[in-house]
Amino acid sequence: MTHFFRRVLVFGLAVLVMLPGFAVSGAQTPKTLRVVLGATGTAVEWDVARAMDVTSVTFITMMYPSLVPRNELTAEPQHGMATAWTISEDFRTYTFTIKQGVPWVVYDFTTGQVAPVTDAAGHVRYVTAHDFVYGTLRTMDPATRADYGYMAAQWIAGGDAFYKGEGRVEDVQIAALDDYTLQITAPEPAGFLLQVYGMWVFTAQPQWAIERYGAAWTLPGNYPSYGSFVLKSYAPGARVVVVKNPYWPGTESHPIPEIDVIEARMLAEAVALVAFETGEVDVIETVSSSALDRLRVERPDELYFGPSDCTYYYGFNVEKPPVDNVHLRRALSLAIDREKLVATVTKGGQQPAGFFTLPTFAASPTQAEYPDLGIHSDPQQAQAELALYFAETGTTTDTMPPLTLTHNINESHTLVAQSVQRMWRETLGIEVKIESQEWRTYLDLLATDAPQIWRLGWCADYPDPNSFLGSVFHSKFGSNNTNWRNEEFDALIDKAARLLDTQQRRDLYARAEHILTWEDAAIAPIYFYATQSLISDQVTFTPSILGIQRYDKWHVQ
Repeated sequence: MTHFFRRVLVFGLAVLVMLPGFAVSGAQTPKTLRVVLGATGTAVEWDVARAMDVTSVTFITMMYPSLVPRNELTAEPQHGMATAWTISEDFRTYTFTIKQGVPWVVYDFTTGQVAPVTDAAGHVRYVTAHDFVYGTLRTMDPATRADYGYMAAQWIAGGDAFYKGEGRVEDVQIAALDDYTLQITAPEPAGFLLQVYGMWVFTAQPQWAIERYGAAWTLPGNYPSYGSFVLKSYAPGARVVVVKNPYWPGTESHPIPEIDVIEARMLAEAVALVAFETGEVDVIETVSSSALDRLRVERPDELYFGPSDCTYYYGFNVEKPPVDNVHLRRALSLAIDREKLVATVTKGGQQPAGFFTLPTFAASPTQAEYPDLGIHSDPQQAQAELALYFAETGTTTDTMPPLTLTHNINESHTLVAQSVQRMWRETLGIEVKIESQEWRTYLDLLATDAPQIWRLGWCADYPDPNSFLGSVFHSKFGSNNTNWRNEEFDALIDKAARLLDTQQRRDLYARAEHILTWEDAAIAPIYFYATQSLISDQVTFTPSILGIQRYDKWHVQ
Protein backbone atom coordinates (compact mmCIF):
# COMPACT_ATOMS: atom_id res chain seq x y z
CA MET A 1 0.00 0.00 0.00
CA THR A 2 1.35 3.38 -0.99
CA HIS A 3 0.78 6.23 1.43
CA PHE A 4 0.02 9.69 0.08
CA PHE A 5 -1.55 12.89 1.31
CA ARG A 6 -4.59 14.60 -0.12
CA ARG A 7 -5.19 18.31 0.12
CA VAL A 8 -8.21 19.18 2.22
CA LEU A 9 -11.32 19.77 0.14
CA VAL A 10 -13.85 21.90 1.95
CA PHE A 11 -17.34 20.64 1.34
CA GLY A 12 -18.96 23.20 -0.94
CA LEU A 13 -16.42 26.00 -0.31
CA ALA A 14 -12.71 26.57 -0.57
CA VAL A 15 -12.68 28.38 2.77
CA LEU A 16 -12.36 26.93 6.25
CA VAL A 17 -14.27 28.88 8.88
CA MET A 18 -12.59 29.34 12.24
CA LEU A 19 -14.80 29.15 15.30
CA PRO A 20 -14.71 32.00 17.81
CA GLY A 21 -13.30 31.35 21.23
CA PHE A 22 -10.63 28.87 20.14
CA ALA A 23 -7.03 29.45 19.19
CA VAL A 24 -4.67 27.15 17.32
CA SER A 25 -1.41 26.35 19.09
CA GLY A 26 1.24 28.97 18.68
CA ALA A 27 4.91 28.72 17.79
CA GLN A 28 6.07 27.16 21.06
CA THR A 29 7.56 23.68 20.92
CA PRO A 30 4.70 21.19 20.97
CA LYS A 31 4.53 18.60 23.74
CA THR A 32 4.97 15.29 21.94
CA LEU A 33 4.36 11.80 23.30
CA ARG A 34 6.24 9.13 21.33
CA VAL A 35 4.73 5.66 21.67
CA VAL A 36 5.47 2.24 20.20
CA LEU A 37 2.18 0.51 19.36
CA GLY A 38 2.85 -2.96 18.01
CA ALA A 39 5.34 -4.59 15.69
CA THR A 40 6.37 -3.37 12.26
CA GLY A 41 3.49 -3.93 9.89
CA THR A 42 0.76 -3.39 12.47
CA ALA A 43 -2.09 -1.79 10.56
CA VAL A 44 -4.63 0.76 11.78
CA GLU A 45 -8.24 0.55 10.60
CA TRP A 46 -9.42 4.15 10.49
CA ASP A 47 -12.96 3.37 9.38
CA VAL A 48 -14.88 3.55 12.66
CA ALA A 49 -17.39 0.94 11.51
CA ARG A 50 -14.72 -1.59 10.56
CA ALA A 51 -12.33 -1.16 13.49
CA MET A 52 -11.92 -4.25 15.68
CA ASP A 53 -8.36 -4.45 17.07
CA VAL A 54 -6.85 -2.72 20.09
CA THR A 55 -4.48 -0.49 18.11
CA SER A 56 -7.25 0.88 15.90
CA VAL A 57 -9.68 1.39 18.76
CA THR A 58 -6.96 3.19 20.75
CA PHE A 59 -6.95 5.96 18.14
CA ILE A 60 -10.68 5.94 17.48
CA THR A 61 -11.40 6.31 21.20
CA MET A 62 -9.51 9.61 21.16
CA MET A 63 -10.89 10.93 17.88
CA TYR A 64 -14.51 9.73 18.15
CA PRO A 65 -15.59 9.94 21.82
CA SER A 66 -18.57 7.68 22.40
CA LEU A 67 -21.84 8.32 24.18
CA VAL A 68 -20.84 6.83 27.53
CA PRO A 69 -17.11 5.98 27.66
CA ARG A 70 -15.71 3.96 30.54
CA ASN A 71 -13.19 5.50 32.92
CA GLU A 72 -9.83 3.87 32.27
CA LEU A 73 -9.05 3.60 36.00
CA THR A 74 -12.40 2.34 37.32
CA ALA A 75 -14.28 1.02 34.26
CA GLU A 76 -17.29 3.08 35.39
CA PRO A 77 -19.44 4.83 32.73
CA GLN A 78 -18.73 8.55 32.28
CA HIS A 79 -20.35 11.39 30.40
CA GLY A 80 -18.89 11.54 26.92
CA MET A 81 -20.86 12.82 23.96
CA ALA A 82 -23.94 12.10 26.05
CA THR A 83 -24.34 14.82 28.68
CA ALA A 84 -27.26 12.94 30.26
CA TRP A 85 -29.34 9.81 29.76
CA THR A 86 -32.54 8.19 30.98
CA ILE A 87 -33.51 4.51 31.07
CA SER A 88 -37.10 3.30 30.82
CA GLU A 89 -38.68 1.25 33.61
CA ASP A 90 -38.50 -1.93 31.53
CA PHE A 91 -34.73 -1.34 30.97
CA ARG A 92 -35.18 -1.39 27.20
CA THR A 93 -35.28 2.23 26.03
CA TYR A 94 -32.26 4.50 26.49
CA THR A 95 -32.52 8.21 25.71
CA PHE A 96 -29.31 10.24 25.40
CA THR A 97 -28.83 14.00 25.37
CA ILE A 98 -26.00 14.79 22.93
CA LYS A 99 -23.41 17.45 23.75
CA GLN A 100 -23.90 20.58 21.67
CA GLY A 101 -21.28 22.81 20.05
CA VAL A 102 -18.82 20.05 19.04
CA PRO A 103 -17.59 20.69 15.47
CA TRP A 104 -16.34 18.15 12.96
CA VAL A 105 -12.71 18.98 12.10
CA VAL A 106 -9.94 17.91 9.71
CA TYR A 107 -6.21 18.53 9.44
CA ASP A 108 -5.54 21.09 6.70
CA PHE A 109 -2.18 20.52 5.00
CA THR A 110 -2.36 23.92 3.34
CA THR A 111 -2.27 25.80 6.63
CA GLY A 112 -0.69 23.08 8.78
CA GLN A 113 -3.53 23.47 11.27
CA VAL A 114 -6.70 21.73 12.44
CA ALA A 115 -9.78 23.38 10.98
CA PRO A 116 -13.54 22.89 11.33
CA VAL A 117 -15.51 21.44 8.44
CA THR A 118 -18.19 23.53 6.74
CA ASP A 119 -21.16 22.61 4.56
CA ALA A 120 -22.05 23.99 1.14
CA ALA A 121 -23.54 27.11 2.73
CA GLY A 122 -20.38 27.82 4.70
CA HIS A 123 -21.85 26.74 8.04
CA VAL A 124 -19.76 24.75 10.47
CA ARG A 125 -20.82 21.13 10.73
CA TYR A 126 -21.55 20.13 14.33
CA VAL A 127 -21.93 16.60 15.67
CA THR A 128 -25.62 15.78 16.12
CA ALA A 129 -27.81 12.85 17.09
CA HIS A 130 -28.32 12.21 13.38
CA ASP A 131 -24.59 11.43 13.05
CA PHE A 132 -24.93 8.78 15.75
CA VAL A 133 -27.93 7.22 14.00
CA TYR A 134 -26.07 7.16 10.68
CA GLY A 135 -22.89 5.72 12.21
CA THR A 136 -24.68 2.95 14.06
CA LEU A 137 -26.81 1.93 11.09
CA ARG A 138 -23.77 2.00 8.78
CA THR A 139 -21.85 -0.25 11.17
CA MET A 140 -24.62 -2.89 11.21
CA ASP A 141 -25.40 -2.59 7.49
CA PRO A 142 -24.36 -5.91 5.90
CA ALA A 143 -22.94 -3.94 2.95
CA THR A 144 -20.33 -2.40 5.27
CA ARG A 145 -18.95 -5.84 6.16
CA ALA A 146 -18.02 -4.63 9.64
CA ASP A 147 -16.62 -7.28 11.98
CA TYR A 148 -18.41 -5.62 14.90
CA GLY A 149 -21.65 -5.07 13.02
CA TYR A 150 -23.22 -7.91 14.97
CA MET A 151 -22.60 -6.03 18.23
CA ALA A 152 -24.65 -3.02 17.20
CA ALA A 153 -27.31 -5.24 15.62
CA GLN A 154 -27.64 -7.54 18.62
CA TRP A 155 -28.64 -4.79 21.04
CA ILE A 156 -31.03 -2.67 18.99
CA ALA A 157 -34.56 -3.90 18.33
CA GLY A 158 -34.88 -4.72 14.65
CA GLY A 159 -31.13 -4.66 14.20
CA ASP A 160 -30.55 -8.40 13.93
CA ALA A 161 -32.88 -8.82 10.95
CA PHE A 162 -31.34 -5.79 9.19
CA TYR A 163 -27.80 -7.05 9.84
CA LYS A 164 -28.69 -10.42 8.30
CA GLY A 165 -30.19 -8.76 5.24
CA GLU A 166 -33.66 -9.93 6.21
CA GLY A 167 -35.18 -6.70 7.55
CA ARG A 168 -35.64 -3.05 6.70
CA VAL A 169 -33.43 -0.26 8.01
CA GLU A 170 -36.64 1.65 8.87
CA ASP A 171 -37.47 -1.02 11.46
CA VAL A 172 -34.23 -0.62 13.42
CA GLN A 173 -35.18 1.18 16.63
CA ILE A 174 -32.54 3.88 16.85
CA ALA A 175 -33.71 7.42 16.16
CA ALA A 176 -32.83 11.09 16.51
CA LEU A 177 -35.81 12.61 18.32
CA ASP A 178 -34.30 15.99 17.50
CA ASP A 179 -30.81 17.28 16.64
CA TYR A 180 -29.47 16.54 20.12
CA THR A 181 -31.62 13.70 21.46
CA LEU A 182 -30.82 10.09 20.58
CA GLN A 183 -33.04 7.14 21.51
CA ILE A 184 -32.14 3.44 21.33
CA THR A 185 -34.55 0.62 22.14
CA ALA A 186 -33.13 -2.81 22.94
CA PRO A 187 -34.87 -6.07 21.93
CA GLU A 188 -34.73 -7.18 25.57
CA PRO A 189 -33.42 -5.85 28.90
CA ALA A 190 -29.86 -6.51 30.02
CA GLY A 191 -27.92 -5.16 32.96
CA PHE A 192 -24.92 -4.15 30.84
CA LEU A 193 -26.65 -2.18 28.06
CA LEU A 194 -25.33 1.23 29.11
CA GLN A 195 -21.81 -0.19 28.79
CA VAL A 196 -22.66 -1.63 25.37
CA TYR A 197 -24.03 1.67 24.06
CA GLY A 198 -20.78 3.30 25.17
CA MET A 199 -18.78 1.31 22.60
CA TRP A 200 -17.31 2.87 19.46
CA VAL A 201 -19.73 0.94 17.21
CA PHE A 202 -22.51 3.27 18.40
CA THR A 203 -20.59 6.49 17.80
CA ALA A 204 -21.07 9.28 15.23
CA GLN A 205 -19.76 8.94 11.66
CA PRO A 206 -19.49 11.69 8.98
CA GLN A 207 -22.04 10.74 6.33
CA TRP A 208 -21.14 13.56 3.95
CA ALA A 209 -17.43 12.61 3.89
CA ILE A 210 -18.10 8.90 3.42
CA GLU A 211 -20.48 9.59 0.55
CA ARG A 212 -18.14 12.09 -1.09
CA TYR A 213 -14.86 10.21 -0.88
CA GLY A 214 -15.89 6.56 -0.64
CA ALA A 215 -13.04 4.39 0.63
CA ALA A 216 -10.70 7.43 0.52
CA TRP A 217 -12.60 9.15 3.34
CA THR A 218 -10.13 7.75 5.88
CA LEU A 219 -7.06 9.33 4.24
CA PRO A 220 -5.33 12.13 6.16
CA GLY A 221 -6.82 15.43 5.05
CA ASN A 222 -10.15 13.83 4.14
CA TYR A 223 -10.72 12.25 7.55
CA PRO A 224 -13.14 14.21 9.76
CA SER A 225 -13.21 13.58 13.50
CA TYR A 226 -14.41 15.54 16.51
CA GLY A 227 -12.58 14.31 19.63
CA SER A 228 -9.45 15.40 21.44
CA PHE A 229 -7.06 14.46 18.59
CA VAL A 230 -7.06 14.63 14.79
CA LEU A 231 -5.24 12.44 12.26
CA LYS A 232 -2.32 14.26 10.64
CA SER A 233 -0.41 11.48 8.90
CA TYR A 234 -0.29 7.72 8.52
CA ALA A 235 2.45 5.55 7.03
CA PRO A 236 0.79 2.10 7.03
CA GLY A 237 2.53 -0.38 9.28
CA ALA A 238 5.14 2.15 10.36
CA ARG A 239 3.98 5.46 11.86
CA VAL A 240 0.92 7.48 12.89
CA VAL A 241 0.84 11.13 13.92
CA VAL A 242 -2.23 12.67 15.56
CA VAL A 243 -2.42 16.27 16.76
CA LYS A 244 -4.47 18.04 19.40
CA ASN A 245 -7.88 19.31 18.34
CA PRO A 246 -8.09 22.95 19.53
CA TYR A 247 -11.86 22.94 18.96
CA TRP A 248 -12.61 20.09 21.33
CA PRO A 249 -14.44 21.59 24.34
CA GLY A 250 -13.73 18.68 26.69
CA THR A 251 -16.00 16.32 28.60
CA GLU A 252 -15.83 14.35 31.83
CA SER A 253 -14.35 11.38 29.98
CA HIS A 254 -12.22 13.32 27.49
CA PRO A 255 -10.76 16.47 29.08
CA ILE A 256 -8.83 18.95 26.95
CA PRO A 257 -5.40 17.30 26.54
CA GLU A 258 -2.11 18.80 27.61
CA ILE A 259 -0.18 16.85 24.96
CA ASP A 260 -0.05 18.50 21.51
CA VAL A 261 1.15 15.59 19.40
CA ILE A 262 1.09 11.80 19.73
CA GLU A 263 3.53 10.02 17.46
CA ALA A 264 2.97 6.28 17.33
CA ARG A 265 5.51 3.95 15.75
CA MET A 266 5.30 0.27 14.84
CA LEU A 267 8.60 -1.45 15.60
CA ALA A 268 9.90 -4.93 16.23
CA GLU A 269 10.28 -5.49 19.98
CA ALA A 270 14.09 -5.55 19.93
CA VAL A 271 14.21 -2.36 17.83
CA ALA A 272 11.64 -0.70 20.10
CA LEU A 273 13.73 -1.44 23.17
CA VAL A 274 16.81 0.15 21.60
CA ALA A 275 14.72 3.18 20.62
CA PHE A 276 13.52 3.59 24.21
CA GLU A 277 16.97 3.20 25.72
CA THR A 278 18.42 5.79 23.31
CA GLY A 279 15.63 8.27 24.05
CA GLU A 280 13.89 8.06 20.67
CA VAL A 281 10.56 6.98 22.17
CA ASP A 282 8.85 7.61 25.51
CA VAL A 283 6.62 4.55 25.78
CA ILE A 284 6.71 0.93 24.69
CA GLU A 285 3.21 -0.40 25.18
CA THR A 286 4.27 -4.06 25.39
CA VAL A 287 7.77 -5.14 26.39
CA SER A 288 9.22 -8.45 25.27
CA SER A 289 9.21 -11.00 28.08
CA SER A 290 12.80 -11.91 27.20
CA ALA A 291 13.94 -8.44 28.32
CA LEU A 292 12.03 -8.25 31.61
CA ASP A 293 14.69 -9.74 33.89
CA ARG A 294 17.31 -7.25 32.71
CA LEU A 295 14.91 -4.30 32.82
CA ARG A 296 13.88 -5.16 36.39
CA VAL A 297 17.50 -4.48 37.35
CA GLU A 298 18.45 -1.66 34.99
CA ARG A 299 15.19 0.35 34.70
CA PRO A 300 12.97 -0.56 37.64
CA ASP A 301 11.44 2.92 37.84
CA GLU A 302 10.41 2.92 34.19
CA LEU A 303 9.12 -0.66 33.98
CA TYR A 304 5.39 -0.78 34.61
CA PHE A 305 3.32 -3.86 35.46
CA GLY A 306 -0.42 -3.46 35.63
CA PRO A 307 -3.81 -5.09 35.14
CA SER A 308 -5.43 -5.84 31.83
CA ASP A 309 -8.84 -7.03 30.66
CA CYS A 310 -7.69 -9.50 28.01
CA THR A 311 -7.35 -13.28 27.66
CA TYR A 312 -4.63 -15.01 25.64
CA TYR A 313 -5.81 -18.18 23.94
CA TYR A 314 -5.26 -20.70 21.16
CA GLY A 315 -8.19 -21.50 18.90
CA PHE A 316 -8.77 -24.68 16.94
CA ASN A 317 -10.36 -24.78 13.50
CA VAL A 318 -12.66 -27.69 14.30
CA GLU A 319 -13.23 -28.39 10.60
CA LYS A 320 -9.57 -29.07 9.81
CA PRO A 321 -7.99 -32.48 10.54
CA PRO A 322 -6.57 -33.56 12.85
CA VAL A 323 -8.05 -30.95 15.26
CA ASP A 324 -11.53 -31.83 14.02
CA ASN A 325 -11.36 -34.50 16.75
CA VAL A 326 -12.34 -33.35 20.25
CA HIS A 327 -10.00 -35.82 22.00
CA LEU A 328 -6.97 -34.38 20.23
CA ARG A 329 -8.08 -30.83 21.04
CA ARG A 330 -8.46 -31.78 24.70
CA ALA A 331 -5.05 -33.48 24.70
CA LEU A 332 -3.33 -30.40 23.27
CA SER A 333 -5.03 -28.10 25.79
CA LEU A 334 -4.37 -30.38 28.78
CA ALA A 335 -0.68 -30.65 27.84
CA ILE A 336 -0.09 -26.89 28.16
CA ASP A 337 1.51 -26.23 31.54
CA ARG A 338 0.02 -22.81 32.13
CA GLU A 339 1.62 -22.27 35.53
CA LYS A 340 5.09 -22.95 34.13
CA LEU A 341 4.43 -20.79 31.09
CA VAL A 342 3.57 -17.64 33.04
CA ALA A 343 6.34 -18.27 35.59
CA THR A 344 9.21 -18.94 33.19
CA VAL A 345 8.26 -17.51 29.79
CA THR A 346 5.92 -14.51 30.02
CA LYS A 347 7.09 -13.52 33.53
CA GLY A 348 5.00 -10.35 33.62
CA GLY A 349 2.30 -11.04 36.19
CA GLN A 350 -0.04 -13.01 33.92
CA GLN A 351 -2.41 -15.52 35.54
CA PRO A 352 -3.07 -19.06 34.19
CA ALA A 353 -6.48 -19.32 32.52
CA GLY A 354 -8.78 -22.34 32.55
CA PHE A 355 -11.81 -20.29 31.55
CA PHE A 356 -12.02 -17.81 28.67
CA THR A 357 -13.79 -15.06 30.64
CA LEU A 358 -11.82 -12.74 32.88
CA PRO A 359 -12.52 -13.56 36.55
CA THR A 360 -12.89 -9.92 37.60
CA PHE A 361 -16.44 -9.11 36.44
CA ALA A 362 -19.40 -9.33 38.82
CA ALA A 363 -21.00 -12.21 36.91
CA SER A 364 -17.75 -13.99 36.04
CA PRO A 365 -17.38 -17.64 37.05
CA THR A 366 -14.00 -18.61 38.47
CA GLN A 367 -12.39 -22.03 38.74
CA ALA A 368 -12.00 -21.47 42.46
CA GLU A 369 -15.81 -21.36 42.68
CA TYR A 370 -16.33 -24.10 40.05
CA PRO A 371 -13.25 -26.34 40.44
CA ASP A 372 -14.66 -29.22 38.39
CA LEU A 373 -15.38 -27.08 35.33
CA GLY A 374 -13.18 -25.74 32.55
CA ILE A 375 -9.77 -26.91 31.43
CA HIS A 376 -6.82 -27.76 33.70
CA SER A 377 -3.21 -28.58 32.92
CA ASP A 378 -2.82 -32.34 33.37
CA PRO A 379 -0.17 -34.32 31.41
CA GLN A 380 -1.53 -37.75 32.34
CA GLN A 381 -5.06 -36.90 31.28
CA ALA A 382 -3.59 -35.33 28.12
CA GLN A 383 -1.96 -38.65 27.23
CA ALA A 384 -5.24 -40.49 27.91
CA GLU A 385 -7.14 -38.15 25.56
CA LEU A 386 -4.45 -38.62 22.90
CA ALA A 387 -4.90 -42.39 23.19
CA LEU A 388 -8.64 -41.95 22.65
CA TYR A 389 -7.90 -39.91 19.53
CA PHE A 390 -5.63 -42.62 18.16
CA ALA A 391 -8.23 -45.31 18.94
CA GLU A 392 -11.01 -43.38 17.19
CA THR A 393 -9.03 -42.48 14.09
CA GLY A 394 -6.77 -45.51 13.74
CA THR A 395 -3.75 -43.24 13.46
CA THR A 396 -0.49 -43.03 15.39
CA THR A 397 1.99 -40.29 16.18
CA ASP A 398 3.74 -41.11 12.89
CA THR A 399 0.64 -41.32 10.67
CA MET A 400 -1.57 -38.52 12.03
CA PRO A 401 -1.87 -35.40 9.82
CA PRO A 402 0.83 -32.79 10.46
CA LEU A 403 0.00 -29.89 12.80
CA THR A 404 0.80 -26.20 12.46
CA LEU A 405 0.44 -23.45 15.08
CA THR A 406 0.10 -19.98 13.54
CA HIS A 407 0.48 -16.58 15.24
CA ASN A 408 0.99 -12.95 14.26
CA ILE A 409 4.57 -11.69 14.17
CA ASN A 410 5.66 -10.74 17.68
CA GLU A 411 8.63 -11.87 19.75
CA SER A 412 6.53 -12.64 22.82
CA HIS A 413 4.06 -14.73 20.79
CA THR A 414 7.02 -16.64 19.35
CA LEU A 415 8.39 -17.42 22.82
CA VAL A 416 4.99 -18.66 24.00
CA ALA A 417 4.53 -20.78 20.87
CA GLN A 418 7.99 -22.33 21.20
CA SER A 419 7.33 -23.18 24.83
CA VAL A 420 3.98 -24.80 24.02
CA GLN A 421 5.61 -26.61 21.12
CA ARG A 422 8.10 -28.19 23.57
CA MET A 423 5.29 -29.13 25.97
CA TRP A 424 3.41 -30.92 23.18
CA ARG A 425 6.58 -32.71 22.13
CA GLU A 426 7.55 -33.78 25.67
CA THR A 427 4.08 -34.68 26.94
CA LEU A 428 2.41 -36.05 23.80
CA GLY A 429 5.29 -36.90 21.49
CA ILE A 430 3.75 -34.67 18.80
CA GLU A 431 5.81 -32.37 16.61
CA VAL A 432 4.06 -29.11 15.72
CA LYS A 433 5.31 -26.61 13.16
CA ILE A 434 5.17 -22.88 14.00
CA GLU A 435 4.36 -20.19 11.44
CA SER A 436 3.94 -16.40 11.83
CA GLN A 437 2.41 -13.66 9.70
CA GLU A 438 2.11 -9.88 9.62
CA TRP A 439 -0.92 -8.67 11.59
CA ARG A 440 -3.30 -7.56 8.82
CA THR A 441 -2.50 -10.61 6.70
CA TYR A 442 -3.03 -12.77 9.78
CA LEU A 443 -6.47 -11.27 10.50
CA ASP A 444 -7.51 -11.80 6.90
CA LEU A 445 -6.39 -15.43 7.12
CA LEU A 446 -8.39 -16.03 10.30
CA ALA A 447 -11.48 -14.54 8.72
CA THR A 448 -11.25 -16.51 5.46
CA ASP A 449 -9.43 -19.78 6.16
CA ALA A 450 -8.32 -20.13 9.78
CA PRO A 451 -5.31 -22.43 10.32
CA GLN A 452 -5.53 -25.63 12.39
CA ILE A 453 -4.32 -23.90 15.57
CA TRP A 454 -4.04 -20.15 15.90
CA ARG A 455 -3.33 -17.53 18.53
CA LEU A 456 -5.46 -14.52 19.53
CA GLY A 457 -6.17 -12.31 22.50
CA TRP A 458 -9.60 -10.99 23.41
CA CYS A 459 -10.21 -7.87 25.48
CA ALA A 460 -13.43 -6.81 27.14
CA ASP A 461 -15.62 -4.43 25.18
CA TYR A 462 -17.63 -3.95 28.38
CA PRO A 463 -17.23 -5.52 31.86
CA ASP A 464 -19.45 -8.57 31.59
CA PRO A 465 -18.93 -12.24 30.61
CA ASN A 466 -21.24 -11.70 27.65
CA SER A 467 -18.50 -9.54 26.15
CA PHE A 468 -16.35 -12.68 26.01
CA LEU A 469 -18.59 -15.70 25.60
CA GLY A 470 -21.41 -14.05 23.67
CA SER A 471 -19.37 -11.65 21.56
CA VAL A 472 -16.84 -14.24 20.43
CA PHE A 473 -18.42 -17.69 20.41
CA HIS A 474 -22.20 -17.32 20.10
CA SER A 475 -23.05 -18.76 16.69
CA LYS A 476 -25.20 -15.76 15.70
CA PHE A 477 -23.10 -12.85 16.84
CA GLY A 478 -19.56 -14.04 17.36
CA SER A 479 -16.10 -13.14 16.08
CA ASN A 480 -15.55 -16.87 15.94
CA ASN A 481 -12.75 -18.28 13.78
CA THR A 482 -13.06 -21.83 15.13
CA ASN A 483 -16.06 -22.80 12.93
CA TRP A 484 -17.49 -24.30 16.14
CA ARG A 485 -21.05 -23.91 17.31
CA ASN A 486 -23.11 -25.52 20.06
CA GLU A 487 -26.85 -25.05 20.56
CA GLU A 488 -26.73 -25.55 24.34
CA PHE A 489 -23.93 -22.98 24.59
CA ASP A 490 -25.96 -20.45 22.59
CA ALA A 491 -29.05 -21.04 24.75
CA LEU A 492 -27.05 -20.52 27.95
CA ILE A 493 -25.63 -17.23 26.68
CA ASP A 494 -29.06 -16.02 25.54
CA LYS A 495 -30.64 -16.85 28.89
CA ALA A 496 -27.83 -15.29 30.95
CA ALA A 497 -28.06 -12.04 28.99
CA ARG A 498 -31.75 -11.65 29.90
CA LEU A 499 -31.31 -12.27 33.63
CA LEU A 500 -30.53 -9.59 36.20
CA ASP A 501 -29.64 -11.92 39.09
CA THR A 502 -25.82 -12.07 39.22
CA GLN A 503 -25.45 -15.54 40.77
CA GLN A 504 -27.88 -17.10 38.31
CA ARG A 505 -25.96 -15.56 35.46
CA ARG A 506 -22.66 -16.77 36.92
CA ASP A 507 -23.92 -20.36 37.09
CA LEU A 508 -25.00 -20.26 33.45
CA TYR A 509 -21.70 -18.79 32.31
CA ALA A 510 -19.79 -21.47 34.24
CA ARG A 511 -21.64 -24.19 32.35
CA ALA A 512 -21.00 -22.38 29.05
CA GLU A 513 -17.29 -22.14 29.85
CA HIS A 514 -17.15 -25.89 30.49
CA ILE A 515 -18.71 -26.63 27.11
CA LEU A 516 -16.34 -24.25 25.32
CA THR A 517 -13.07 -25.22 26.99
CA TRP A 518 -13.60 -28.91 27.91
CA GLU A 519 -16.61 -30.73 26.48
CA ASP A 520 -16.06 -29.41 22.95
CA ALA A 521 -12.59 -27.91 23.59
CA ALA A 522 -12.98 -25.37 20.79
CA ILE A 523 -10.23 -23.25 22.35
CA ALA A 524 -7.35 -23.59 24.77
CA PRO A 525 -7.36 -20.57 27.11
CA ILE A 526 -3.79 -19.96 28.25
CA TYR A 527 -3.49 -16.91 30.49
CA PHE A 528 -5.12 -13.68 31.58
CA TYR A 529 -3.01 -10.78 30.39
CA ALA A 530 -1.11 -8.31 32.50
CA THR A 531 0.45 -5.10 31.23
CA GLN A 532 4.24 -4.83 30.90
CA SER A 533 5.28 -1.44 29.57
CA LEU A 534 8.28 0.84 29.54
CA ILE A 535 7.31 4.42 30.36
CA SER A 536 9.83 7.24 30.55
CA ASP A 537 10.22 8.99 33.87
CA GLN A 538 9.42 12.18 31.92
CA VAL A 539 5.85 10.95 31.39
CA THR A 540 2.98 11.19 33.88
CA PHE A 541 0.40 8.55 33.05
CA THR A 542 -2.95 7.09 34.08
CA PRO A 543 -2.65 3.31 33.61
CA SER A 544 -5.72 1.77 32.06
CA ILE A 545 -7.43 -1.41 33.27
CA LEU A 546 -9.42 -1.60 30.03
CA GLY A 547 -6.78 -2.97 27.67
CA ILE A 548 -6.72 0.37 25.79
CA GLN A 549 -4.48 3.17 27.03
CA ARG A 550 -5.85 6.72 27.07
CA TYR A 551 -2.76 8.53 25.81
CA ASP A 552 -4.77 11.71 25.32
CA LYS A 553 -4.87 12.03 29.13
CA TRP A 554 -1.13 11.55 29.71
CA HIS A 555 1.42 14.32 30.32
CA VAL A 556 4.98 14.91 29.09
CA GLN A 557 7.42 17.10 31.02
